Amino acid sequence: VLRNEFIIQLDGWYSKAERYDIICDAMKKVHINFTSWGVLERRNAANVHPSDFDVLQIDSDFAIEIKDLKHHRVKSITPQRKFIGGLKQFAGKSNWMSYLNQMKHFPHKSRMPLRAIGTQIQIAEARQMWDAGFKGKGVKVAVFDTGLPAKHPHFKNVIERTDWTDEETGNDGLGHGTFVAGVIGGSSQACPGLAPESDLYIFRVFTINQVSYTSWFLDAFNYAILRKVNILNLSIGGPDFMDKPFVEKVWELTANHVIMVSAIGNDGPLYGKISIYTKLIYVIGVGGIDYSNNIARFSSRGMTTWELPSGYGRIKPDIVTYGLNVYASDLVGGCRALSGTSVASPVVAGAVALLLSSVKSSQRDLINPASVKQCLLASADRLPTANMFEQGIGKLNLIEAYKVLNSYQPQASFVPSYLDFTKCPYMWPYCSQPIYYTAMPVVANITILNGMGVTGMIKGRPVWHPYSSQNGKYIEVAFTYSETLWPWSGYLAVSITANKAAEQWEGVAQGHVEVTVVTPSDDNNRREQSSTLKLFIKVKVIATPPRAKRILWDQFHNLRYPPGYFPRDDLHMKTDPLDWNGDHIHTNFRGLYLHLRGAGYFVEVLGSPYTCFTAKHYSTLLVVDTEEEFYPDEIAKLHRDITEDGLGLIVFADWYNTSVMAKVKFYDENTRRWWLPETGGSNVPALNNLLKPYGVAFSDMVYEGQYSISSHEVHFASGTSLLQFPENSMILRKSLKDQGREILSGSSPVPTEGIPILGMYKVEIQQCGYSLVLVYSFYAPVLEKTRTNYCMLVMFNTIFPDSYFTIDQIPTENGGRLAVYGDSNCIDSAHQTTDCYWLMDALLHF
Repeated sequence: VLRNEFIIQLDGWYSKAERYDIICDAMKKVHINFTSWGVLERRNAANVHPSDFDVLQIDSDFAIEIKDLKHHRVKSITPQRKFIGGLKQFAGKSNWMSYLNQMKHFPHKSRMPLRAIGTQIQIAEARQMWDAGFKGKGVKVAVFDTGLPAKHPHFKNVIERTDWTDEETGNDGLGHGTFVAGVIGGSSQACPGLAPESDLYIFRVFTINQVSYTSWFLDAFNYAILRKVNILNLSIGGPDFMDKPFVEKVWELTANHVIMVSAIGNDGPLYGKISIYTKLIYVIGVGGIDYSNNIARFSSRGMTTWELPSGYGRIKPDIVTYGLNVYASDLVGGCRALSGTSVASPVVAGAVALLLSSVKSSQRDLINPASVKQCLLASADRLPTANMFEQGIGKLNLIEAYKVLNSYQPQASFVPSYLDFTKCPYMWPYCSQPIYYTAMPVVANITILNGMGVTGMIKGRPVWHPYSSQNGKYIEVAFTYSETLWPWSGYLAVSITANKAAEQWEGVAQGHVEVTVVTPSDDNNRREQSSTLKLFIKVKVIATPPRAKRILWDQFHNLRYPPGYFPRDDLHMKTDPLDWNGDHIHTNFRGLYLHLRGAGYFVEVLGSPYTCFTAKHYSTLLVVDTEEEFYPDEIAKLHRDITEDGLGLIVFADWYNTSVMAKVKFYDENTRRWWLPETGGSNVPALNNLLKPYGVAFSDMVYEGQYSISSHEVHFASGTSLLQFPENSMILRKSLKDQGREILSGSSPVPTEGIPILGMYKVEIQQCGYSLVLVYSFYAPVLEKTRTNYCMLVMFNTIFPDSYFTIDQIPTENGGRLAVYGDSNCIDSAHQTTDCYWLMDALLHF
């Protein structure tokens, strides 16, 4: 493994000698000796061409100083990354020591060719285009994958095969790249590609072991720009840390009229798991369906998580097409069927190649990444049973797209083109809950596509036009938006609330938002162009629900797309170590959300600090699996909310132990360093600061095990225990195994009795009588037998009716309530064994 490599990005494209002179000048300014560094020699087709970056190799003694390197030609300095197919899959039940030993040798899973799975069938829609004489002729398609055999009989129009790896071969040793190229441009009679006459440019960017580096991709991307390719297919995916050079190069490709088509990933059916590259709004993100027009189980779902918590994720995928049992070329000249979004992506890439070859000469200067995406989306068929975060705008309709593209006029457009929160299932989750006065704003993030030019701007400000005849006066709409659109796109975030006039009103309110997009004149003597867009909005409004039915979900302190190593909440999930769903009530907690809505609760999302909500509106604040810190004024404000306004607080935590965190570190070849977790499953120190005013604290122990309560079986997965809890409270204790000790020592300890994992407490502000209580019930072995708060007991007896108590005093009840539990996995759909939604019901009742 080569260490101490950095990508030096420059402010323009320079020759090899010019780049070297710039780096020399920069290194002199930080006094790094000439003998301590060197520039990595390119061994690919980019070597003789200008470039905007070099890879710097430097002695480890100067690895820190490189961050201080400043030069007017140097745009950024980023660690070189290496990507590998995945962690080794372990057969059978492995112990922790064998797992940790193997982690040392198998780097972290990140960018890789997406796995394809399946058997057989052929895409037939393209035949109508072929019969009309359109087969992709003259369209340049770049396939970034594992290569292609030199003399494969299925490919007649391979213009160039280039290798960007260190193996110096263009051949495909895996078959993934051959299959993807076959879907796009194969010419076999038995398994033809969609655009058999398209010009294929094969870019081998993965080795036989599925290894790649960022610099390989950057060189290959630059070469694709020089070759003026029209379409570029990326059937790669996997979670990744932010890779700024890669993302910025995708911007540049798109700005140079390259139409980017990317698979969204095979991480379904969970929500919030879109592949990083597909999240970019100017990329066409493709999901998979079967031949019954159902979303394939493997296809990743939206929303995108970059906007959280201040906004709401965009629609992704953009479009879906067949990704199950697609038939194409194998390595040795035969055919085979595979499945996956890595298959669906080249279906769309091949369809786009067909479309471009059909465009009339008078229309060709109107073709660009935005206009092509607009035509695909405008012609897509809506699937009746899927929502927009599953299907995007809908299923690819090649023939309708052909009609739209050949009559296209430059314009801007919205994605989605309207917001109708009364239409389910398509507008889920927006359609799943009406809006009402005092509710948190409902935010929808709209993409603006600008087919008029690579740059544009919003003229003036967006304007809300309520329809007086359609009750528009009852809602208010606010905006945040990108004033500049580049490349080809921007965003409009729409925030919708019901006003005070709607406090006791119920009905449907409508109106529209108007936005004008302007594209300036360009070097081709095109005049300034303008496009006025209308976003129609329709929402269901109800009278404000009672406080007891309103729940506030804390999104502000939850993880977004991980900027570092955030480990899984369940430490047994060894092959999927990253927590990257966004921890949103509509992504990996979607099952809980559906349960709560089914129980009649109204769930609102808090995307701002605790100082920004009114506690009197809500019965309960849910704080689940949080990773962020809490501000001091948040802690003080929440204390007032509980003690003065009677707000309930439910906390679901997860494990936190610094020794365990150090043990589960891994060497990530992406960044050439060991990754230590930023926190544990949740940020327990931060939670303890939040709970300190109530005398509550979690421990740094890590426990796991199975237990039962009443008729419910519960899996406690890598959770924590209670270290401190008030005396006048109820505590649930269970027998659990010390998982932290198992990880650190390698031995499997016997379960420990009496581990406190659930605490329920009535916060005192005035008086609430006490009595000596005897507990006669199934729960006697696990409940504290102590001088216990009466109000607490009454509520506990209501929740668990199997218990009964002797009570010698009836007090006055007041104040808020607090419940804390040491594990969130049983309400998190990511790796759920059995759900404990019943426990959430019980705590909400309390």
